[in-house]
Parts: sequence; C-alpha cells; structure tokens
Amino acid sequence: MEGWLGQKSLARFVVEIVAQLDTGAIEGAYRGGGSAAYPPKMMLALLFYCYATGIFSSRKMERASYEQIPVLYITGGLHPDHDSINNFRQRFLTQLSPLFVEILEYACGLGIFKLGDISMDGVKIKANASKHKAMSWDYACKLEAQLKAEVATLMRKAETESGQSEPDIDMPQELQRREARLEKIGEIKAEIQQRAQARYEQEKAEYEARLAERAAKEQARGRKLGGQPPKVPEPGPQAKDQVNFTDSESRIMPVAGGGFEQAYNAQASVDIKTMLIVGNHVSQQPNDKQEVEPALAELDKLPESLGEVEKAALDSGFFSAHNTKRFEGKGIEPYIAYGRQTHNLSLEERFAAPPPPPENPDALTAMQHRLKTEAGKQFYAKRKSTVEPVFGIIKEVMGFRRFMLRGFQAVTGEWTLVCIAFNLKRLFTLCG
Repeated sequence: MEGWLGQKSLARFVVEIVAQLDTGAIEGAYRGGGSAAYPPKMMLALLFYCYATGIFSSRKMERASYEQIPVLYITGGLHPDHDSINNFRQRFLTQLSPLFVEILEYACGLGIFKLGDISMDGVKIKANASKHKAMSWDYACKLEAQLKAEVATLMRKAETESGQSEPDIDMPQELQRREARLEKIGEIKAEIQQRAQARYEQEKAEYEARLAERAAKEQARGRKLGGQPPKVPEPGPQAKDQVNFTDSESRIMPVAGGGFEQAYNAQASVDIKTMLIVGNHVSQQPNDKQEVEPALAELDKLPESLGEVEKAALDSGFFSAHNTKRFEGKGIEPYIAYGRQTHNLSLEERFAAPPPPPENPDALTAMQHRLKTEAGKQFYAKRKSTVEPVFGIIKEVMGFRRFMLRGFQAVTGEWTLVCIAFNLKRLFTLCG
C-alpha cells in the first residue's frame, strides 16, 4: 500500500506521529489471555485520522477501512469492526490527555511551537440527546400532582364494588405504572433541586463579592454609587429548570443565532502564533464566566519545556474582576473585553489618543486601560483570527457539531480527541 499514498499525506503523517507517542498504558491494558487485539497504535491513528477528516461514527470508520486508501494504509489491511472501534474509543478516552501534551511537545521539538500568547473561548457543541426528551421542574410538579390524584382515584375504585364492575381496568398494573412514574419524577426533582442549590451557592458567592467590591468603591470615593445594587439571588428551582432523559449530564444552552439546544460548553485555549490548541476542557455552564479557573488549571498541566503563557485575549463573556485577578496571579497579562464592543467608530473615536494611565490602579482598572492603548487593541484583535477560526474549522471543515458519546466524562474525553485531531491536522499544515 506504500505506492497507493503520496508522501505528503495526512494519513502517513498521523501514523508517523502516533508511532512516536508513549502508549504504554494503553498497550498494557491489552496484556493477558483471549483473542489477539488490534494494535493500539493502529486504533489510535485510525481515530485521530477519522476525526480529522470528519468521520465520527464507528460504523463509518469500519466502512472506510474497506473503501478509503488512507484508512487502508493506517490499518495495514485490517478491518476493525465498529464494536471494537467504539469500545476502544470509550475505554481509553481518559488516557488521551497525556497524548495531547506529547503532540505539543513534538511540535515544540520541531521548532514550530513555543508557548507564549494565547486566546481563549468556548463553543456550544450539541449533546447526543434531544432537547425535547426532557422534563422541567414546572411540568414535573404538575405531572406529579396529576399522577398522585390518579393513584388516589384508582385506590378508591379498588376499595368499592364499582371498581369490580370495570373489567377493562387492570388495577394492580395501572397502580404499578403510576407509582413507577412517580418514583422517576421524584429522582428528576431531586436532581433539579441539587442543581438549583449548587447554582444558588455560586450566585450567592458572586453576589457577596459584588457587594464587597461596591462597598470598597463607595469607601474609596466617599459617596454612594449610583445605579441599582446587585440583585439578591433566589434559592430553589426555577420553573424552566430541567433534566434530560437521554443525557442527564448535558444542559439546555443558548446558541449562536438564537434558540436553545441540549449541549455542552466546549472550551479551548489556542496559541496565537500557530493556532494550535494548548488547553481544553468541557463545562456544563451555559456561559464562560466560570471557565477561567479550569482553563488555567489545564494550562498548569503543560510541562515547562513548552514555555510559559505571557498574554491572554478573551471576549466579554469571561469578564469579571475575579478572573482578571486569577490571570494576574498566574503571571499572565489578561486582555478581557468589557461591555459591548462598538462597530463603525467615528474618525475621531478611531484615532483618539489613549487616556493617561491611572495612578495606583488595581488589576481590573489596569487591564481596562491596556485595552484602550494601540498595542492593547492590536493584541486583542488577534483573538478573532485565532480561537474563532479554530472553532470554525472544527465545526465546518471537520464537521464536528455533535458529540457521539453521552455523559460528562465521556464527552470530556471526546473533546480531547477532537482537539488532538485538529492539532494533527494543523501541525501537518505547519510542517508543509
């Protein structure tokens, strides 16, 4: 099959990279009795190449091993069945993170990549679940009341002679069916209440932080601030809080262009110079404000040999005083947009001189001034040409718009797989 594939082929490149990865942990899991397993490196190369070229279904991967020359080259003429492919993918998703880092180290060794300035953002990826297969708190309460009333009615009928005169009704079966549904509704309500309590505790902490910040500003200025004070968070579930039956760990989220989808919030940190993804994680939060800390935690896992992050550009969805301080605490200079960005500025506004630097500024004030300088504007403008195109390529070129797997842990592993596939595709381009 060597002659069937050009020397500059993504399939050949993926095989060469995977051959250099340390897959000892995965290979060790194959030791023991039983029939011979497919080579782990071949299975990894198959997954990486297929995800990079828009093949996500294990059945389509199996078919490609018969029909596509690049896949035939990767498998060496073997034809792994879809069950084996899917089982391998689910079993070893948690062990892909070290390989993600190894590929970055390979790029660094080639002199192509060195960690420096990054941009961060999140994108909603649909869950493998329908938003219509869910139950809200409001509907759960109504249905629970209805079923309890029906159970009471059935019990009364069973205790009277009239109940015996209705042969079409199987009383024990009808009672059992409603009691089973009530039990399921009770589980759903308990889950919604647990989520609501977690949300309340988070909102309460943010509320207290905003109150403290407001009090500090009032003390520094010697007067009360105008405007409305922060809104007191309300405990307990809200009417539209819901749980999905198909993937209970996914969440209903607003998406670009309007509307809502059952989705996860997939986050990525992208190197501005090379457009390689250097950090990734998945969140169940619909907005990005809580994603700075987990993103920084992922960056902390990178080895020192890759370099250090110096500056970071983020959109206004990440803006908060706390996030600004978190970056400063890590020695990273943040550029987080605040407020609504105005388009089509007037000539005077576009070329206006930046304001003088404030005296003794806190981290937030200093960052807001940086964004008004010419250098700050130029750096922040790079965000739109780095992290956003990465998401565009993943969705529109690779075609990854919906997770194949279900559950938060599985989805987190699959997003790492997607990021590895993107990095291999990008590294192949950078290597020329």
